[in-house]
Parts: sequence; structure tokens; C-alpha cells
Amino acid sequence: MDVTTGPTRPAQEGAVQAGLVQEGAAQAGLVHAVLGSPVGPVVVAVEDGAVTHLRLPRTDGTPAADDVGERVDPGDDPVLAEAVRQLAAYFAGELRDFDLPLRYAGTAFQRKVWDGLRRVPYGTTTSYGALAESVGLDPRTTARAVGAANGANRMAIVVPCHRVIGAGGKLVGFAAGLDRKRTLLDLERRVVGGPALLF
Repeated sequence: MDVTTGPTRPAQEGAVQAGLVQEGAAQAGLVHAVLGSPVGPVVVAVEDGAVTHLRLPRTDGTPAADDVGERVDPGDDPVLAEAVRQLAAYFAGELRDFDLPLRYAGTAFQRKVWDGLRRVPYGTTTSYGALAESVGLDPRTTARAVGAANGANRMAIVVPCHRVIGAGGKLVGFAAGLDRKRTLLDLERRVVGGPALLF
């Protein structure tokens, strides 16, 4: 994966292991890196030892890097470096499950939905109704709200909103564009040896 950086800042002291923030690790402001991928430039941002944003490109193909702090070299921040490493492995078909410290910013309802998204297995898809049911909600009354929470997800791929499709199996609703959603689903299906997508 190509990693594009801008002006860098001094490296943090301390280390952060994937999955948890270590006590005593240096605290830093919001920073981000941009890495090349099969879906275009992906922006990953971290703050205070946790991933806060993972954005796919805008529909015009430019990085969605607004309001995510200074662009830095991933090596300047241990969590950013680990996120970039894991994303590169994901796009290479070598990683199925992410182990990163995440910091959600959303309502309790949204966080419940996002936790449910993280349980959707790699290489599979689910519907909004099935996702609602999986987190203990009535799909008849909450499927739309679950869809809205899915759309508010700030951590694409790691919180895999691309795995949610329409109830009839149709490819629907993806801010970065349905072609990118299809690319991500195809990548995962190829790795698990599943059938090609029909949409």
C-alpha cells in the first residue's frame, strides 16, 4: 500500500499495542495518514491512542481528509502505524479481523449498531433488519434507524458497514459509492472462496 503523508510532527513516546491503549502512552491531538488502496485513498485518523475515523474516498476519488487534524507519517504515532499496517494486510487479503483501539463518537443506539456491525463475519453480508435483530431490536420498527446508524459510522472497513445490503439482496446505501462497496465485498469473498457477487 502506498502511504501519502504531509508535514510530520515529532514521534510520540510510549507504545500502543493493537486492541488497547497502554497506560502512560503519550497523548496527542487528532492526526491522520492517507494510504492508497484498491478503492482509492483511505484516510485513517487517531487521537489520544485510539482510531477515531476511517474514511473511504469521496465519490470524486479525493481523500476525505477534512476535519481530521494534521497529516503525518504513520510512523509518528504507534496507533496510526498499526492501523495502516492492518489496513494494508486487509487489502492484501491477509487480515480478516481488526484489533485496534477504537473511539466511537455517537449515541448509545448508534454504538449498539456499530458493535453489531463488528460481529458481521468477514466475507458475509447481512440486511438492516437482520442487523437490528442481532443487537436485540425489533426489525419491524427499527430497521430504518439501524440504517441511519450504519450511515453515520465514522470507521469504515474496521466497523464493516459495507457488509449490510438490502433485504432483497440488493446492493444499497454506501456514501463512498456502490462500486467501492462492491469492491470491498468482492475482495472478502475472494479470500474466503465464496461465490462472486451477483449485483
